[in-house]
Amino acid sequence: MTQADQARPEIGGSVVAAGITTNYLHDGDPEAPPILLLHGSGPGVTAYANWRLTIPTLATRLRVVAPDLAGFGFTERPEGIVYGMDTWVDQVVGLLDALGIEKASLVGNSFGGGLALRVAARHPDRVDRLVLMGSMGVDFPITDGLDRVWGYEPSIESMKELIGLFAYSRELVTDDLAEVRYRASIQPGFQESFSAMFPAPRQRWVESMMTPIEEIAALPHKTLVVHGRDDQIIPLDNALALLRTVPDVRLHVFGRCGHWTQIEHADAFNRLVLDFITA
Repeated sequence: MTQADQARPEIGGSVVAAGITTNYLHDGDPEAPPILLLHGSGPGVTAYANWRLTIPTLATRLRVVAPDLAGFGFTERPEGIVYGMDTWVDQVVGLLDALGIEKASLVGNSFGGGLALRVAARHPDRVDRLVLMGSMGVDFPITDGLDRVWGYEPSIESMKELIGLFAYSRELVTDDLAEVRYRASIQPGFQESFSAMFPAPRQRWVESMMTPIEEIAALPHKTLVVHGRDDQIIPLDNALALLRTVPDVRLHVFGRCGHWTQIEHADAFNRLVLDFITA
């Protein structure tokens, strides 16, 4: 790591997880109950961009780990890697192994929610509790919003349009934020892996992230589902499907909220998650 990297909040620890050198943020007491935060799949996303308002609060009572998943952020992009759920599941389990964590609660945002579901279904003994926020993982017709996110071509104008889809509050849709997120999306290697991950037609990638309904119905984990009522990326119907299917589940819906629950309602979201995980 260079001296410049050390000054960047997006770059934290580094560990090899399932053969992938993985960048991860970490905070809190190493002896506290562990929680793993899994980010979404927007262009230029990093664990820091997704969870920067979440980590400090959760770290007051939990051991927080937030990785950049393969193909995103500052995690290695090995030549020839195949991006898909098997790769990401193996990386998550490999990260737990590398950090000596036997079992962790998982918080998954959007794509990260679909991944958290798959990890919980395939490795139930490695998961304590689940929080699924604006989650994928169930069947739904791809929204225009998600199709536009996955089809992003870098420009400040395109990024501002996407922020307008992600956020309910127009106060977040600023030129400054669009420029920051655009600059993040064009860092070396970022757009190349992103554009290769979800080529059109994109309904197949929604389906590839589904966990079979019978596996979701068999989950033993206490589960919190969180969704923004006004989400234009992942439909509220996904949360209702999870409410109907997961055995030990509770649902919290935020009004006047888009896909960025953890940003638009940061304080309430953080309290909700912390109370649920530590109850």
